[in-house]
Amino acid sequence: MLASRIWFLVLGLSVLGPAVTATDYHVYYLGGQSNMDGYGYVTKLPKELMEPRQSVPIFHGNAAADGRPVDGKGVWSTLKPGHGVGFSSDGKENQYSERFGVELTFAEKLQSLFPDRNIAIVKYSRGGTSIAAGAAGGFGCWEPDFSKGNGVNQYDHFLATIRHAFEVGDIDNDGELDRLIPAGIVWMQGESDALYTAEIAQKYETNLRKLMSLIRASLRDDDLPIVIGRISYSQKEPPIWKHGEIVREAQAAYTSKDENAALVKATDLYSYSDPWHYDSQGFLDLGRQFAIQISELEKAK
Repeated sequence: MLASRIWFLVLGLSVLGPAVTATDYHVYYLGGQSNMDGYGYVTKLPKELMEPRQSVPIFHGNAAADGRPVDGKGVWSTLKPGHGVGFSSDGKENQYSERFGVELTFAEKLQSLFPDRNIAIVKYSRGGTSIAAGAAGGFGCWEPDFSKGNGVNQYDHFLATIRHAFEVGDIDNDGELDRLIPAGIVWMQGESDALYTAEIAQKYETNLRKLMSLIRASLRDDDLPIVIGRISYSQKEPPIWKHGEIVREAQAAYTSKDENAALVKATDLYSYSDPWHYDSQGFLDLGRQFAIQISELEKAK
């Protein structure tokens, strides 16, 4: 079942193929749970980030719960504020929120690091989701074999997002075909896997490695650069993430063993807007840190 889903996606990606008139876009996937959704306030953005970034298309897949019909609908559009929590899309129009995530400064920093490169973003994340089935709660699970209701889970919604995004031939609407080149994966998740039991948290490294391998396979590059954001704690005592240290160690272990993976540790320095989510300044810095780390991985390949 899983193999057939990946093969179907690969077929979808290969439809574009090389085109004589193609514009090349390096595509970065942003995924995870709520601190990838984004809880920054648009009203707190600096002026230079308030304007649409005309040269960066983004496809933000509609997030859905496990057991819902496969979704991931979206539309390629110009990157602008409003891709934080509360964003939704019906595949024809986007409904923007009053929040933002890492995507704004991630694109800004990447453009400064790769000034001659066309950059595009695909985003699919859902707050509260886990990789381990035992930590899914009511939010959802990224384990491909996790079954609830009709068997649809977060991995299915992710695959649908990728399929919808890559089946579009002209993402910038200039009348010419574009070629989408997967360039990197950015992952901010793990808090839910640290919430329940030590046994679940201790499986995080194995679960993370499996999921990242599958995401790489879906994007047809087993060496695709991956940057992981380290989960951190708010000042609440006792810590909300009961087994957070286990997951943090697992994230460090995974990135130390994969030469094409890196860990962003700056999250330890961020303030929180509530017990679970970084404040606006944290999201601004996190986007830049992700860009720096993924660019270093790319240059090292």
